[in-house]
Amino acid sequence: MKIAVIGATGLVGSKMIEILEERGLPVSELIPAASSKSVGKHIQFQNQSCPVVTIEEAVAEKPQFALFSAGASVSKEWAPKFAAAGCTVIDNSSAWRMDPNVPLVVPEINLHAVMPAHRIIANPNCSTIQMVMALCPLHRRFGIERIVVSTYQSVSGSGQKGINQLLAERSQTLASSHSESNYPHPIDLNLIPHIDQFLDNGYTKEEMKMVNETRKIFEDDSLVVSPTTVRVPVVGGHSESVNVSFIKQIDIEEIDTLLRNFPGLVVETLPNYPMPLYCAGKDEVFVGRIRRDFSAPNAINMWIVTDNLRKGAATNAVQILQGLSLLQEPYRIRRGDRNDQQR
Repeated sequence: MKIAVIGATGLVGSKMIEILEERGLPVSELIPAASSKSVGKHIQFQNQSCPVVTIEEAVAEKPQFALFSAGASVSKEWAPKFAAAGCTVIDNSSAWRMDPNVPLVVPEINLHAVMPAHRIIANPNCSTIQMVMALCPLHRRFGIERIVVSTYQSVSGSGQKGINQLLAERSQTLASSHSESNYPHPIDLNLIPHIDQFLDNGYTKEEMKMVNETRKIFEDDSLVVSPTTVRVPVVGGHSESVNVSFIKQIDIEEIDTLLRNFPGLVVETLPNYPMPLYCAGKDEVFVGRIRRDFSAPNAINMWIVTDNLRKGAATNAVQILQGLSLLQEPYRIRRGDRNDQQR
């Protein structure tokens, strides 16, 4: 496969390239593209040095697939141009997620939403991905009545600028000038209940993404989702506290079995529980603290953690690519071990 990565030098773009190599996809040519300030740099991939090119040059190369992680404005402008050139775009921004003609995909849940005519496919928001992964098998079995979720999102969700601010504050090197800060308040030794812009309804864009994207992925516009999203002074890994009410009568042991049998989930039992520090560099979604909510019938509480740069972004996009390549042509496995063949 001839693959372009747009935003190749950013946190998620570079992680996409890393995961492409980790998973041994049959990439015949990698075309890394980025802004003009990065053009001319070289990226190592499969023991080759690949020069970073402009987006214009990348589309002229007519790749089979393009992984986008360069922001919504870039995706809005360039994804249709790649699609017009016969390329299938997998976009990590918010630009196309709620477009009714664009599938919003978590491969373990709804790869079936992708049709041959689709040339643009949207990657969901990081906090949405990990939540729907943990809730999907439960929704299919018991039917979700209501979701109340509070997120604890790391600074890497804001890109390198968020990481830089946290580390600078921690080392006391950040200048007092507000213009040098990525957040409206200090993040070290602090929590900021404000991710993205506030809307007229009092919620933020990040919170409404969780509402609307969950409904679209589950193909259920009646789902009730009540989110609060919070930025926390953690470098990587997003965590979520989720309270879920179900329509049907639940059984905790059955819930545990359903979660353990769902691909991509890891269930941890007490005295262990998921933490972002120990989920770093892993592709699974980790679930723990699963317990019945004694204050409401047919409801549970759960704690969900994942590496937001991997399953929350780059890994999910590469998994979509893998799923599409399997649908389009036989997948040529480069690694010879039995586990890869089974996957």
